This record gives sequence, C-alpha cells and structure tokens, in this order.
Amino acid sequence: MAGDPIDGQILLLTAAKASVGPQRLPDLVDLVQADLGPRLDTYDREYEVAYETDDYTAFFVEDGHWETIGERLDFTPREVDAVRRAHHEQLGRYGRRNDRSDEFASALEIRDCVLIER
Repeated sequence: MAGDPIDGQILLLTAAKASVGPQRLPDLVDLVQADLGPRLDTYDREYEVAYETDDYTAFFVEDGHWETIGERLDFTPREVDAVRRAHHEQLGRYGRRNDRSDEFASALEIRDCVLIER
C-alpha cells in the first residue's frame, strides 16, 4: 500500500509541513485506509462524494471527522493533522487538474475530506 491513495510527492510535502517523518506518514495513511476501507459502504450512504476514480473515492465529511478517526486509531494530534493534510492536498491536486479548485476550496472551508481506496 505505501501511502495509497495519496501520491508520493504529496506525502513528502505534507510530512514536511506537519512535522511527521516522511517514512512515518505512508504508514499512517495505510492505517487509516485499513480502518476506512471496510466502511466504504457507510461513507457512500452518509456522505457527499467529492469525486471518484477507479482506485478511490473522495468524500466531504463534517468538520472534526479526522479527530474521530484519530481517536479510533490512537493517533497523536500531529499525526491526525498530517493525514488530514495529505487527504486535503490530494483532493486539491485533483481539483487543479480538473478545473474544480475553487469548488473544493470553498467546500473545505466548512468541511473535511477523506479518500478511501476501492
């Protein structure tokens, strides 16, 4: 897995910004995916899909959602912030490539996002 569904370049940039080791962040992302993967059907029912690819689906979730995930996985606040940032950056990259940057930026002012592998 090694940090999927987050691109490697995003993992490196995010690790530097969030003060989490570049070797640690892919492991954190993998732990999150292991937790969220079995919940994909629940997310499909309960949250708005921001976009989807053949590999993963991005959902808009309520603000504070990452704290709940972090508590469930026993992450430190810094680790929660790093993984949340990685998901936001990945959504931002998709938005820039598909002319949806403004839409996603507006949505992320009031919500969070999660990406879940299919």
